[in-house]
Amino acid sequence: MRISSNTLFDSNVALLGQQQTRLLHTQQQVASGRRILTAADDPAAAARALEITQSDAMNTQYAANRIAARHTLSLAESNLQSVTSLLQDVQTAVVNAGNGSLNNSDRKTIATELGGRLQELIGLANSTDGLGNYLFAGFQSKTPPFVDTPTGIGYFGDDGQHNVQVSATRQIASSDSGADMFMRVKNGNGTFISQAAAANTGTGVISSGSVTNPAALVAGNSYSISFSLVAGVMNYTVTGAPVALAAPVTGAYVSGQAINFDGIQVDIQGTPAVTDTFTVTPSTNESVFKTISDLINALNGPVVGANLTNSLNRGLNNLDNALNNILTTRSSLGLRLNEIDVLQTTGEDLSLQYKQTLSVLQDVDYNKAISDLTQQQMSLQAAQKSFTKISELSLFSYL
Repeated sequence: MRISSNTLFDSNVALLGQQQTRLLHTQQQVASGRRILTAADDPAAAARALEITQSDAMNTQYAANRIAARHTLSLAESNLQSVTSLLQDVQTAVVNAGNGSLNNSDRKTIATELGGRLQELIGLANSTDGLGNYLFAGFQSKTPPFVDTPTGIGYFGDDGQHNVQVSATRQIASSDSGADMFMRVKNGNGTFISQAAAANTGTGVISSGSVTNPAALVAGNSYSISFSLVAGVMNYTVTGAPVALAAPVTGAYVSGQAINFDGIQVDIQGTPAVTDTFTVTPSTNESVFKTISDLINALNGPVVGANLTNSLNRGLNNLDNALNNILTTRSSLGLRLNEIDVLQTTGEDLSLQYKQTLSVLQDVDYNKAISDLTQQQMSLQAAQKSFTKISELSLFSYL
């Protein structure tokens, strides 16, 4: 078979080009530290590396989300810690106000202190995250949630919670509704509230009471305890409305003795007047702001004796409920913060695994690559030298 000089030259040039391409490719692998420079180098590994890269990017975003959520939750917890201390200080002041040795001027001084505490509480409830977003406004994060209106402190946020995707399968609420924390506080003992009528003139002080038989409770029913003097003996009578008691509840009044009806138990200390009445009504939501405002009004007013004691006891009981509400929210915040910490650790471990897998798929084996590079250099040099000799085999050289 005859091979023309053109064929000989073209074939050698093509082969030299291929060897130079392979040499360049290996050189690029060594320079970049990557085995896969294009998807054609290893299609299966390249596809797998792309999946892992995307998963790692998502994991990085989840980590950023966790940091943002942790920042917001930490700010909320810090503010609620201040609220907790404030409510405890208010409780201490109210207990002090019940001291019988204080006069009206002393009580007004305490009322002034509580007024300052109320303003401080409003400020804490309107705390922001440093970017102008209100922590306790729900979705209305640009609107001040608590505003002093002619009818009292009003809530102008909503019940929304901002949920943050902190992992592929988990969302965590990074905010809480201020209404649940500050406005929806059950008064009384959470089931019913016992109160003395404002017109009472005796020394009777009613307890907050308790539920002795939940099955016997009549939902939505209210009760009134009145007194009568029969043959020199003070008697009490309990009436129910709108559902009357199945059997009359009456008896001789004894200070501190339990009075039971429809699964409810209360007691009254002191000596009520014949015209005095006490009521037991279903608990309703009462804001902590109203509770403190009512205490301020009671301390500023002329009310003294049993009526003042009843007002202070009612306020203390509602403050206990408000404090429990705040502590419940703080407990929820703590659980979420702990979960974020655990997810952050898991995310860091997952990120390390992704990088290790990508290294196995993409990183070049320097021992093999340098060996291949040396071999390819020798092959190219040999091919070039042989081509030099072959190119000299021309008939014209012998003529």
